[in-house]
Amino acid sequence: MLGARALLSAAAVRSTARYMLTLAEDGALEDWSVDRSRLAATADFVAHVVRDRYPGLHPPLHARWRHFVFQGRDLWKEIRGARAWPGAAAAARAAFDLVITSVLLDAGAGSDWVYRDPTTGITAARSEGLALASLRWFERGGFSAQAQDPLRADAAALERIDARSVEDAFQSSTANPLQGAAGRAVLLNRLGSAVQARPDLFASADLPRPGGLFDALVARSSAGELPAATVLEVLLEGLGSIWPNRPNLEGVPLGDCWPHPALRGPRSADRFVPLHKLSQWLAYSLIEPLEGAGLSVCNVDALTGLAEYRNGGLFVDLGVLVPRDALALSRAHEVSDPFVVGWRAATVALLDEIAPLVATRLGLPREEFPLARVLEGGTWAAGRLLARQKRADAGPPFRVLSDGTVF
Repeated sequence: MLGARALLSAAAVRSTARYMLTLAEDGALEDWSVDRSRLAATADFVAHVVRDRYPGLHPPLHARWRHFVFQGRDLWKEIRGARAWPGAAAAARAAFDLVITSVLLDAGAGSDWVYRDPTTGITAARSEGLALASLRWFERGGFSAQAQDPLRADAAALERIDARSVEDAFQSSTANPLQGAAGRAVLLNRLGSAVQARPDLFASADLPRPGGLFDALVARSSAGELPAATVLEVLLEGLGSIWPNRPNLEGVPLGDCWPHPALRGPRSADRFVPLHKLSQWLAYSLIEPLEGAGLSVCNVDALTGLAEYRNGGLFVDLGVLVPRDALALSRAHEVSDPFVVGWRAATVALLDEIAPLVATRLGLPREEFPLARVLEGGTWAAGRLLARQKRADAGPPFRVLSDGTVF
């Protein structure tokens, strides 16, 4: 039996996902079945994608930082390197500010939106376009309350952002429409409020800012090491209140955690499926600035795969996950629908299973090719490639009605 707070961990995501996959295999999940005969071919395809993208077989961790690299140029590295920082901690706080705001702005942009970078001339869409737009907004001081210090995100500035600010920063117009501008603004507003409300987590060494979480994580390290699961747990504790229209149980905001009718138990928490997709992607993305400041983040495999539509689309498009009602793929579904929740949970469990299969096909021991590299190498890219091959809009295998705060 789980209390509400026990749902706020990577271990809870993993254990519940495995149980949901077992239900699907046993025919006890109403919406999905599993065809294990397709898993080997799926691993073959992912391994092929890894070899094609990373011939040296050493992809980096799956993190937002990959989306700031264009045509071989690491734009954040260029911006960071042009500034004289007073110390490693100051640079890490700025990196936290950037990546937290950028990840929260990374919900689906829609198939008709692109960003044209006035500095480089690069045109980018989807996650890469959103990353580039958010980077330039951050670089201009769009999240800073201090004119002399643009490379920061202050709680007070985040609370003032509105939909028009988002549209301007992302070049949104009737001819270039960005989905969910208002929802993105609200999420940044709520981020600002959450940061203001927890000075112990976000303001121990500076004014309230998301980057203050760096200092809170340093305080939780021991002998220079910090478990990756702790990074996620602190994120879920500090940012749990930012997600709008999410379940709240025992006074605890649950975030990306949803009830499912297939789950039973004497306590309310036993009936929820925790997923925490954006929070886990944030946890992966905070590893590099933490290590750049001298900490060692250990046990990264304690985090799970990400329950989003590229990874999930991979398993649907290659026939591992099969909807019991074929017409379900032609309908739109809310993110809270059992159809979507079951799909996302099974995806997490299948990512755990496919990771060692991919490593074996690459001729590598699992410890040299952990899940975080499989994701980047990897399943996310393979899911995107299949989507481009199968659907004109390169979208997921069915339509998900998202408010811009899930994926």
